[in-house]
Order: sequence, then C-alpha cells, then structure tokens
Amino acid sequence: MKYIFPVMLLLLMATISCNKMLDEKVVTNATDDFYNTKAGFLTAVNGSYVSMRNFYSSERGMTLTETGTDIITNGSDGNYKFTSQYTSQLDSRYDHVREVWNSFYQTLNTCNVVISRADKIKDLDDATKKKGIAEAKFCRAHYHFTLMEMFGAIPLSLKENTDILREAHRDSVSAVFTAVINDLLDAEKDLPASQSEWGRATRPAAEHLLARVYLTRASSAAAQATDYENAAKYADMVIKNYGFKLLDDPGLVWAQGKENNSETIWAAQFTTDPLYNYPDNNACRFFLMQYDVLPGMKRDLPNGTPWKRFRPTKFLLDTLYKERVHDTRYEKFFTSVWFTNAPTSTLNLGDTSIYLPGFDVSAAEIASKKYMLVPPRLYTEKLYPSLNKFADALRPDNQASGVRPFIAFRLAETYLIEAEAMLMQGDPQTAANLVNVVRLRAARVGTTDTETQTHRDAMKVGPANMSIDFLLDERGRELVGEQLRWFDLVRTHKLLERVRLHNDEARANIKSAHVLRPIPQDQIDRTKNEFLQNPGY
Repeated sequence: MKYIFPVMLLLLMATISCNKMLDEKVVTNATDDFYNTKAGFLTAVNGSYVSMRNFYSSERGMTLTETGTDIITNGSDGNYKFTSQYTSQLDSRYDHVREVWNSFYQTLNTCNVVISRADKIKDLDDATKKKGIAEAKFCRAHYHFTLMEMFGAIPLSLKENTDILREAHRDSVSAVFTAVINDLLDAEKDLPASQSEWGRATRPAAEHLLARVYLTRASSAAAQATDYENAAKYADMVIKNYGFKLLDDPGLVWAQGKENNSETIWAAQFTTDPLYNYPDNNACRFFLMQYDVLPGMKRDLPNGTPWKRFRPTKFLLDTLYKERVHDTRYEKFFTSVWFTNAPTSTLNLGDTSIYLPGFDVSAAEIASKKYMLVPPRLYTEKLYPSLNKFADALRPDNQASGVRPFIAFRLAETYLIEAEAMLMQGDPQTAANLVNVVRLRAARVGTTDTETQTHRDAMKVGPANMSIDFLLDERGRELVGEQLRWFDLVRTHKLLERVRLHNDEARANIKSAHVLRPIPQDQIDRTKNEFLQNPGY
C-alpha cells in the first residue's frame, strides 16, 4: 500500500488467550523500537492476524461475500440491502468496502514490519524468525488476494511504510497474483504442518489457499497454462498429506466447541473474554428469521438473536436442496422447527411452535394445527428456514457478540477445488470421484445396511454430471454461508447469469460492473495522484 497508518496503531487489538489458541495480546504505549526486539517481533506476528476478524464472521464480510448471489438474498432488516439488490447506493461511499480496504491495508503494514525487520533483530533465533515471517507472508497473501478478488487491480503493499505517503498506484491483477503466490510458496516452505496454538497459519493452510488462488487465476485474464494443474496439486497435497478427514456427519462440522475438528484446516479466532473479543463477530445473528414475535416464542440465547439480514433464495431451497430423501445437508444446515419457549393457552413448553416443512401443504392442513405450519409459498423476508451453521449459545447474553471461531478453510472445499481443477483439465471422472467423497459423506444413514447403501448409491454422480454449473450447485449445497459464494460466481464468470436467473431482488439491477466492488472514495480523495475508480461506479 502506498499510504500508511503509523505502525504503533496497528497492534492494539487482541483476541483469544485460551485453550492454546492464537494469543494476540494488547500492546499499548509501544515505541517504534519495540518492534526491533524479539518481543516486538512476536507481537507483530500476532498482529498480522488482526484483520481476519474484521472480515470473517462480520456483517461487512458476510454482506460482501454471501448476499446478492444466486443462493442468498436480503432479509427484512439491515442498512445494506442495496448490496444484495445492486441498487445505486452500492457506490464508492459504501462503508463496508471502506472498512475492509482500510483494515486490510493497515494490517498489511504490520505483516511488512515482521518481514522487513526480522533480520535486524539480534536475539531472534532462526526457527522463530522463519516461522514468524512465514505466518506474516500467509496473512499478507490472504489480504492481497481477498482485496484483488473484490477490487481487481490494487496497490501491492510489500514494504513497511514509516511515513504517510500521499501517492498510490494500482498494480495489475497479474502482478498481484504473482506476489500472492510467491508469498504463499515462501510460507508453505517454512510453516510447520501443525501449530500448538490453534489459529496460526500452517503448511496445509498455505497449500489450501494456494489451491484456491491458482484456481482463481486459471479463469482470469492473468491465467497461466499450469494454473489448473497447480490448483489440483496443492489441493491433493492437503487431502493426502496431513491426516485431515471429513467428519461422518456434515451437521457436526460447525458444532460449537468442536470447530477444531479433523475437517478444519484453518479458522479465524475469537474469544469468550469480553475484554478482548471482537464486537463484529455476529454471523450467529445474520441468517435467523424473526421467530421471537411468533406465538409460543420469545427471544432467548439458544435460539439466537434474529437480525434477519440474509435469507435463502427460492433457488437454494427448491432446487439445490430439492433432494432431501438421500441428502441430509438441508436438514443439518437449516433450522425448520422451533419449539415453544413461551407457553400459551394452546402451546406447552417444548411443544412445536413453528414448523417449516419445506414442501407445500393445504390451507386445511395449516388450519388443523395448533402450531404455525409454514409452507414455502408463505415464506417472507421475515419468515424462512434459517441457516444454523453459526449458532452461538455460548455468548454471555443475547446482546453480546459471538465468541466462536469461524472456519475459513475446510477439507470439503479442498475436494471441490481439486474436482473443479480436474474437470477443467479434461478429467471429469476424477472430478466426479472427488465430488462423490463430499456427497457420500452427506448421504443419509438408514436403519439397515441395505437402506444406507440405497441412499449412498442415490448420492453418487458420474462424469456426465460434471460441469461448472453442477460444481457451483454442489459448492452451494455444501458451503452455503461460508463467505465464498460471491467469489465463486465471479471466478467462474457466472455472477450475472445466475443472479439474473435465481435472485428475484437483484436480477433487475445487476450489471457487468458489479463483478468488482467500488474503490472507497476516501482512498481516491486522499491520494494526490489520480487513483482510478472501477468502471461503472
């Protein structure tokens, strides 16, 4: 980045200090010389992770990556429906893009402090230095890659800035890809296979991100001939070399308190300590329908705080999750039954209060029930099946921010990355084999072995099924809500097509310009040279 915030301001945020998770201590009253010491170096390494929590599990990160796609649209509440609907309010004054841009560049300079000063610290042992630089390069690659996915050509920040500079220039997408890949290759070489503090970068985390980056470059104007091959290679290394394993039950991947499971490759960290927790960890709220005003219900911690920001599209529910006999993911990932917690004259504690069966029922059947029976034709911006992956019952109270980590990289996506890379290399059979690993994990378990096998057979797909659209469908079924969808649609050049086909609120407004986000206006204003806005904004 060609402008800078003083480095002392970059390291003042803190996060988890429990259960051997990444510990980012608050550092105050630190002078610049502090970062020339071993203690300062380690503090700066920890500070390199700070902006992960600005992005993952936050309203800005979720809004910029999930809503306004083919599978998620706006709910009834919130100030950012224009992002989902692509109206004229989605412009350079939009605070989410400004917040991500500023936060990432601020923390990029912290990464650069680690990388540029390490060799000057006399009492820093070689092992600590190598690992710290590798962690900083992993974070630097992550921030640059995410910024490029959103904004296209961006200023690369590869050197520490110690002065406020008013000149800034956008580097080409090709140059950014090269810098990101170089950082990740360096990180992969020096990172350990695992870390004692969960949340720190590891070799498989770097390889997973490398696979994602190569897959993204392969379909871009900066594509190189070996990109799909490399995407498949690094994904395959993650799958085979580290003992990761898909959980038998997809519903347990996001089980609270068990996020550090055999499927999780890397997660952004939060904490239950109110002094250090990040106030924007609110994924637990965004996807909930307004259950708390309905008969027999009141707001409570187990059911969550319904902010009604995001809701599933008809396409997600009726097409991607149409098959529910053999595939368990809809029932695992969505809450469709709510149980009475505020008894009425007709509803006792624990009775079914609201049931969204997911299929049509007659008016007579609705009238015959003492509970609310809500078929799909009666879904609204306030009443819909609620994604429950991020449910957070360990918050101190209903007003508190979430405390759970956010799983950013997991093995199911690794399989789907490799499948896409193999398909694009002309090998649909291997692609199908990889997809089937994910699909068979989601197959229903029957009461007998024969019944279970019937479900598994029905879930299998073959090479004839393999296409980019099928893989996008499968990613939607498996990864819904996990801050990937907008990137997936842009990467595959399907954003406009799929939004126009499947998102009622957005189809009339989306334009070709929307494959990029607007450059924040304050970046343009504070740059003394001309800093070009993205086309169409």
